Amino acid sequence: MTHHAPLPGPRGLLNSLRARVLLAVLVWVGLGIGGIWFSATRVFTKHIEEQYHEELDVHVRELAGLVKIGPGEHIELTRPLSDPRYLVPLSGFYWQVSVDRGMILRSASMTRGALDEDVAHGPVIVHRLDNGPTGPAITYGLIRKSPSGRDIHFVIATDQRLLDETIARFTRELTLWLLALAVALVATGVFIVVFGFRPLDRLAQATSRLRAGTTARLDGHYPVEIAPLVDDLNAYIAHNTAIVDRARVQAGNLAHALRTPLAVITDEAERLAQDRGTSAPAAVLLEQTRLMAQQIEYQLARARSAAGSGAPGAISRLSDVLAPILSAMRRLHPDKRFDLVNHAGPEAAWPVDPVDLSELLSNLIDNAGKWSESRVQLVIGEDGSVRVIDDGPGLAVGDIARAFEIGSRFDPGKPGSGLGLAIAHDIATAYGLSLTLENRPSPAHGLVVQLRARGPTDP
Repeated sequence: MTHHAPLPGPRGLLNSLRARVLLAVLVWVGLGIGGIWFSATRVFTKHIEEQYHEELDVHVRELAGLVKIGPGEHIELTRPLSDPRYLVPLSGFYWQVSVDRGMILRSASMTRGALDEDVAHGPVIVHRLDNGPTGPAITYGLIRKSPSGRDIHFVIATDQRLLDETIARFTRELTLWLLALAVALVATGVFIVVFGFRPLDRLAQATSRLRAGTTARLDGHYPVEIAPLVDDLNAYIAHNTAIVDRARVQAGNLAHALRTPLAVITDEAERLAQDRGTSAPAAVLLEQTRLMAQQIEYQLARARSAAGSGAPGAISRLSDVLAPILSAMRRLHPDKRFDLVNHAGPEAAWPVDPVDLSELLSNLIDNAGKWSESRVQLVIGEDGSVRVIDDGPGLAVGDIARAFEIGSRFDPGKPGSGLGLAIAHDIATAYGLSLTLENRPSPAHGLVVQLRARGPTDP
């Protein structure tokens, strides 16, 4: 019998401790890497911008110091600027010196276009973003007076794209490195979670083995944080098993203690029934003793199944349980044929105590044997369900609805106490199993009793 758990949704994932820790790792890594990326790009951008502005400030001062003013405001550069990029055509680094309404000198890099001399409009260095020969440029400028009092404009510029490309290149490389770091951190977090939760996985596997009945206790070695819990669970399992065993013994003792005096009363009632003077009260007494015996059998069966249901480690292989039952039924009903069809294989098992499952199936098969004409067929499905099929007369629809009631007997001529199906139904209910009756489809006749795991739509 196999149960498939549904896939957990978002709410179910949050109930997983492993999922919570992994989510915390992802959030922490995301926030940490994101914070590093944001702060690093801001710091680098600020640093590189300050560097560019500092260079332009130095170069415009250097330019002003290298210009020689001759007679008639003739200007010339005594030597090239210290930065060779001003000599490369359209390099993005430009300078320009102009006399107010006079001569203009330009850097070798400025093979086209011009710089706006109005940037320089005072002795104090000012800057702004302006249009240069090859696009938007960071422009610095200042004014100095010639010997005759005319304004000489010193302007120097660097393309904004050069600053933007430097920042973008740094950001791209930083992003790649931080992504690699994030992957490494997440992988490390996953490894830590897997390694750290391995004892819990072992505990879950041990619990599965316990429920499957392959072991009677939680086995394995666990860390000190989990070991006390495992020890307490094992102690609880042992205590619960002892309680179940005592309950079974006490139920048997009670049955023995009640049956003996009840047999004596029944014997006396039968003796009184032979006398005409006491036959009427004897009949009442016999009926009441029959009801008492019926209730004792039923309540003891309920007590046994209730004590055993849910007990850890309870497991029964159908082939092992059915073999002695079928052997007994063939002797009990020698004129009937009992066939077994097993589609699930020899490993088919139910999480039911073997004693309870044996009683449940015995009642079902015995009831089918009583009502069948010639054949009873047991079919174990691939899902582990069990069907008991007879070729008897079947039941009316109304009788099917009350077949599981205590004392239901539809033919007084048939042997029995009317408890078999009621006891089987109570055992099935105690173990969370579904037990249903239905007539075989026409034209066949007979009854089909099906025992299976209770589904989500079952009442």
